Amino acid sequence: MHDPKMINPKFTEALSEQWVNYATENSETIPEILVALERETHQKILQPRMLSGALQGRLLSLISHLISPKLIIEIGTYTGYATLCLAEGLREKGKIHTLDINEELVPIQSKFFNKSPFKDQIISHLGPALDLIPKISGPFDLAFIDADKVNYDTYFEMLVPKMNQGGLILSDNVLWSGKVLEKADSKDESTIALQLYNEKLKNDPRVKTVLLPFRDGLTLSWVC
Repeated sequence: MHDPKMINPKFTEALSEQWVNYATENSETIPEILVALERETHQKILQPRMLSGALQGRLLSLISHLISPKLIIEIGTYTGYATLCLAEGLREKGKIHTLDINEELVPIQSKFFNKSPFKDQIISHLGPALDLIPKISGPFDLAFIDADKVNYDTYFEMLVPKMNQGGLILSDNVLWSGKVLEKADSKDESTIALQLYNEKLKNDPRVKTVLLPFRDGLTLSWVC
């Protein structure tokens, strides 16, 4: 057995990238509309690394197919990549509500939503999620939290009563580039919030939770 301390970090990073590429190549083919959306996001939008990406997108699609949701809520649309992935598993008359506060992203969202086969199933909302969530009727079968980290716990608490029993709440970026592993600076509100959130979900009796060290961390919380 190799001693982890003896492994060159650069080698590990390179190998990890190879693993991701291999996994992507041997997973379901990415729909052309998502390839185009990823390309345009990188060309025209700031912070394109916020995009869910190919492999995570296929995972979100698979989870949605397994649940076959009638109603999904997504907090944090960005350019709509994850929205389209989640929509792939919707029932025939299912809907996905997607919320975002950034008005500048509406044109690219609308462009690709309207091109997709799910254009009549996607309902976009513009504004603060804290104001919008109470106005959207559930119950939801699937929820995806991918927005401002300081409010993850508040979003979770707002969503749990609106979830069907057996519903699934996904929380993205819960490893926060590894920052959650170390003692956070008192001014680093996002890291502190995620550390508390991760610990809370583990011990919350209302859900059964697994934190996957996938990409930047993805938590699956099954509502009991």
